[in-house]
Amino acid sequence: MSDIAEPETHAPADDQLLIFTDAAADKVRELLDGEEGGDVKLRVFITGGGCSGFQYGFTFDETVEEGDTIIEKRGVKIVVDPVSGIYLQGAEVDFSSGLEGEQFIIRNPNATTTCGCGSSFAI
Repeated sequence: MSDIAEPETHAPADDQLLIFTDAAADKVRELLDGEEGGDVKLRVFITGGGCSGFQYGFTFDETVEEGDTIIEKRGVKIVVDPVSGIYLQGAEVDFSSGLEGEQFIIRNPNATTTCGCGSSFAI
């Protein structure tokens, strides 16, 4: 079951930017447990490219830029920049482990088409 993660700042309280499932938060926590350093966060972003026009990206980041939204779920902080937030509004980030391997999955209600691999989309 997933909970809706509410943005910490830079977005209206009743406006849900990104849904981050418990499974996704637990996997990020597991990955971060081996990291040394400061306050490391998961940055979720959108870039141009891929076979459908836009693609999703994930990276670990210690910085928060002006205008970024910070979402906290199960002790994990997720950072989204303002431009990516436009395309991710209402999207769900989940983690799946199965016969196909382990992967983060984004279910984006704003995407009109997605590619077969699920890493790129069009609006």
